[in-house]
Amino acid sequence: MSGIAITFMIISMLTIWGGLALSLWNLSRHPEKQDDDIELAPTGNE
Repeated sequence: MSGIAITFMIISMLTIWGGLALSLWNLSRHPEKQDDDIELAPTGNE
């Protein structure tokens, strides 16, 4: 492979794996709420 192909391959791999790592880090810092944890708003019909 040529040097430019290797350079673009490394850039694309860093983009893919870096995005995955950042999303996992963000999810660990701010976890999504479970359905059981969400409070239901009163509707006024009760």
